[in-house]
Formats: sequence, structure tokens, C-alpha cells
Amino acid sequence: MTPGNDFDPNEMELFSARLRPHRSLGRTGFLVLMAFVSVVSFAAGVAFLLMGAWPVFGFFGLDALAIYWAFRIYFRRAKAREEIRVTPSEVQVRRISHRGHVVEFSFNPLWVQLDRETHAEFGIERLYLVSKGRRIAIGSFLGADEKASFSNALMAALQTARRGPTYNPIR
Repeated sequence: MTPGNDFDPNEMELFSARLRPHRSLGRTGFLVLMAFVSVVSFAAGVAFLLMGAWPVFGFFGLDALAIYWAFRIYFRRAKAREEIRVTPSEVQVRRISHRGHVVEFSFNPLWVQLDRETHAEFGIERLYLVSKGRRIAIGSFLGADEKASFSNALMAALQTARRGPTYNPIR
């Protein structure tokens, strides 16, 4: 398991997946939420200002600022992704962090195994690619149901890669 080379575009793909973190709030939803929080915060601040508690008015802007800062982190982390590709000769995993750092792993499909940690109530919790005593976690962005379908598809691709090229004699 060493850092791999770039993906070879000429080799036949048996499986390819690009995994991204799920984000339920889009840009429009974020703007609506921030407008709502700002209006409520301003209205509450004005109410305290009219009661004579003018120092409190400034603190009501801090909550909107804290929510904006938290959502900036939320959207920045959504830029992370994981790419997994299976070909007859190689299993390639490429992780790209939210900061743009790239880490690549390459495995021989004959020796790699897919390991699953399952919980009786919650289903599959973690997926690992195991080869030569090392474990690489994959699919951490996925939910339990998504991990189950992803692991089934990946296992099918690994089994196809292990069988090698199919032999079709000319008759």
C-alpha cells in the first residue's frame, strides 16, 4: 500500500465511485436562514434598546456572526471527496481533503479485502480496505444504507477483478 500513480485512463474500469459528504442545506437555504436569524436578532436587539438596555444590543449581532462562521466551516468541509476505482490490475483510492490535500493508495485486487464493522441495530458502521496488514477506511461520508449498497457493488467489482479477463473462444 504505497501512494499510487495517477489513474490510468486506458485501463478498463470495473468500478468507479466519487464520494462526497452529504449537505442538506444549499446556498439558497443558507441565505434564507441567515436572513431570518439576522431579522430576529435585530428585532430582539431593538427591543432591548428601547427598554434602555443598550449594551445588550451589540450582543445580538454576535449570534448571527457565530452562525455564519459555523456554516462557513460546514460548507468548506463539503469540498472533501473520496474517489475509488477498481480495474483488473489495481484498486485505487484517492482522498482529497477540504483543503485540497491529496492522498492516494494503490492495491492489488488479488490481495485486497473489504472489511466491514457492523452494529446489530445500526448496520454497517465502517468500511475498510485491508491489504498486507494495513487498513484504509473508506466511505466514511456514507450512511448505513449507502454503505451497504456501496460495499456490495465494490465486492462485486473486486470479485470480477480477481477472476481476471474472461476467456471467449472463437467457435
